[in-house]
Amino acid sequence: MLDILVLGVLPGLAIAAAIWDVTSFSIPNFLQVLLIVGFVVLAIAAHLSLSVVGFHLLAALIGFGVGLALFALGYIGGGDAKLFVTLLLWLGLHDLVAFTLVTAIFGGGVTLIILAMRRFALPGFMLNQAWILRLHDPKGGIPYGVALACGLFAVLPQSEIFRLATSV
Repeated sequence: MLDILVLGVLPGLAIAAAIWDVTSFSIPNFLQVLLIVGFVVLAIAAHLSLSVVGFHLLAALIGFGVGLALFALGYIGGGDAKLFVTLLLWLGLHDLVAFTLVTAIFGGGVTLIILAMRRFALPGFMLNQAWILRLHDPKGGIPYGVALACGLFAVLPQSEIFRLATSV
């Protein structure tokens, strides 16, 4: 069951959030709720001690502070900040720094790609896709959920929860 949660549910919800963010510049709250519920199920199924759960909660709390600051400064959206928190809940304190740094690198890459794309005219067949027009709009934001999902995929194979899920 742990492998299904860590290798299926977590990545699946991260991909769903990234796709939602690209297509609508929003990440629905139900995805974060599912991530929280999934972590609770993981904690129970893995028999995580209260101290281990506490370290995961501490990582999420630190992520909340960072996400709130980035949201207040206008660098990321509210859905991105909430996704950051819920992914850190899964990864925990041990993987917080690696996830944050890798995600920032991916965020820079996603930003550069989208800004470069916006410099060119869209091909005619894309002009009737509302989500592509929003993504191409120079006044539009950057779907940071993509960077968060990429950061998760980069860090997950070396994470403690991955080792926990694959050692059973």
